[in-house]
Amino acid sequence: MGAAETVTVRHEPVMLRECIGALTPHEGGIYLDGTAGLGGHAEAMAENRGQVICLDRDKDALELCKARLKRFGERVTFLHGDYREMDVLLDGAGVGLLDGILLDLGVSSLQLDTPERGFSYRYDAPLDMRMDQAQARTAAEIVNEWPYRQLVRILYDYGEERYAHQLARGIVAARPLRTTAELADTIVESVPARGRREAQHPARRCFQAVRIAVNGELDALETGLPKALARLKPGGRLAVIAFHSLESRIIKRVFAEAARGCTCPPSFPSCVCGKTASVKSVGRWMPTREETEENPRSASAVLRVAERL
Repeated sequence: MGAAETVTVRHEPVMLRECIGALTPHEGGIYLDGTAGLGGHAEAMAENRGQVICLDRDKDALELCKARLKRFGERVTFLHGDYREMDVLLDGAGVGLLDGILLDLGVSSLQLDTPERGFSYRYDAPLDMRMDQAQARTAAEIVNEWPYRQLVRILYDYGEERYAHQLARGIVAARPLRTTAELADTIVESVPARGRREAQHPARRCFQAVRIAVNGELDALETGLPKALARLKPGGRLAVIAFHSLESRIIKRVFAEAARGCTCPPSFPSCVCGKTASVKSVGRWMPTREETEENPRSASAVLRVAERL
């Protein structure tokens, strides 16, 4: 297939020191990297003598991850699939409760830097954007077949795009669009002049929105986070790296709900809901200035960690 075999990708795991410090992998511990990618975080877990399960929906990334971690032998297990299905996948692999789970969200370096995958407006390629290339839905389907109102919704909700209506009208009028370059050009032409003067490329938010819709990324997060928290041993930790505010808001809410105890009104003489907190918040970190200078893609990252009670 080519991408996993021929593309050389610069891979720098984001906030590696902070993630390993929060998860504290150790000999005898079992850890899941639910978005293993090229294996940078998983490699550090394995180096700390942990038993590591590498899970990823991208087969290309998983093959490269296998090659990178081959030296650890049976201490590392590889599973192909979506982290939102971790309960079924782990059960099938005979894995029980875990000491730690890491989720590094968003698009990977491999996906961005492989032009034919269609994730970037910087390359001319087919409109694809699938993290799992076995799935049916592509960016071409969304761009060319989704109705105007649905395009407006994803551009506004997923891309936080202020010109969502103008862009959706431009996309519908320009159909059919076949490549990333055609989509990027259509966006530039549809954005008001003041939008073209902004520092960021006018297509950045639109490409983000379409990518999230193609891969169901926010649905995966809503489904996967509670499963991850439930899969931890007491004292086990979930570390999640988010790259934009949509993800961060979901993580913050799910962690807060799991950390909340009794929800009965203050006027009740005693608790009748029976709800107790299942986790506690450990903290929140952002990359250092040195890291963002060395790896600009880390600039928007936020790491949140919760511990199972």
